[in-house]
Amino acid sequence: MRQNIASGAPWESIVGYSRAVRVGNVVEVAGTTAQDGDSVTGATAYEQTRRALEKIADALTAAGATLEDVVRTRIFTTDISQWQEIGRAHGEFFADIRPASSMLEVRALIDPRLLVEIEATAIIS
Repeated sequence: MRQNIASGAPWESIVGYSRAVRVGNVVEVAGTTAQDGDSVTGATAYEQTRRALEKIADALTAAGATLEDVVRTRIFTTDISQWQEIGRAHGEFFADIRPASSMLEVRALIDPRLLVEIEATAIIS
């Protein structure tokens, strides 16, 4: 069984992706940023990381999962020097869960205002 979860972003149909996809007990959450419509929530890497993780939590809920089911996160940032602030926000969501995680610096994200993009994998037990 496959369940596609949409976020309502207008570019989902243009690009051909879903915010999250659940197949069986596995949920993959696509790269998620602090972009909300035409605006970006948060001016700092910390604020943007928190907003992206809130949106990931919402997608997981729609798929029947929770943050506790997350086994892997992948964090992409345009400024690795902000790793402590990004890590602090990630830790506020995952301190007790402790998924495997990677943090990578990338040259750019789709909107120059964006500083962080996060993917997640959850396995529902």
